[in-house]
Amino acid sequence: MAAAINRMGRLRALSQRIVRAYCQLYLGVEAKMAEQVLVVARKLVVTGLDDLAKNLLPPDVVGQLAEVRKIYEELEAKLTSPPTRESVSAIAAQATKLLGAADRIVVLLEKRADASSGGLMNTVGSQRYLSQRLAKSYFLSAAGLGDNTLRDQMSTDKMAFVRNMATLSNSPVNTALIRTELQLGEHQWVLFNAALEREPDTRGLRSVAASSENLLEVMNNLVMHYEAVAK
Repeated sequence: MAAAINRMGRLRALSQRIVRAYCQLYLGVEAKMAEQVLVVARKLVVTGLDDLAKNLLPPDVVGQLAEVRKIYEELEAKLTSPPTRESVSAIAAQATKLLGAADRIVVLLEKRADASSGGLMNTVGSQRYLSQRLAKSYFLSAAGLGDNTLRDQMSTDKMAFVRNMATLSNSPVNTALIRTELQLGEHQWVLFNAALEREPDTRGLRSVAASSENLLEVMNNLVMHYEAVAK
């Protein structure tokens, strides 16, 4: 169950990472990096969905998983279009649907897992999509697609990330390895948060893209460590 939460939780982050990379291409910032991110992210979505389909999941989860795949296929079709202001906006909207559908499955899986391990996996997994949604929001704002709602969401996401880090730091299952990774995560968060405060010019966009990737790597490591102790 912890592995299933991990895979579906990763899909939440990938939905937002795809938008950021696509918008990055539209803005012409580190295009090669953005192309590589898109290729990897899209492969990870398909692999994750295929892996989940092989698991013995409850019927209600199986039904919702089919809906997630349908939403992603619609997103994948949109990604074949060259990046324009209109296509970035359409892809962002579709990715929001994918995030919501994936999150509903995570909640269902969490309820079926051990109360402590399920909640812990959801919390640490949330850090991945929060970091990626923040980066996505920054890029959308730079593309002129931001509004007050987006700015409010960024503020809410920042507070949620900090709150989750505090929850994870106080977890009784933390090993020495996890504590070390948490310290690294705190450091990367400081760098990422500082980048988010920069003006969305070329330097700011490059800084957010790079620091979001660094933070995501640490959060991915943390998820794997917590999954190991949850088994």
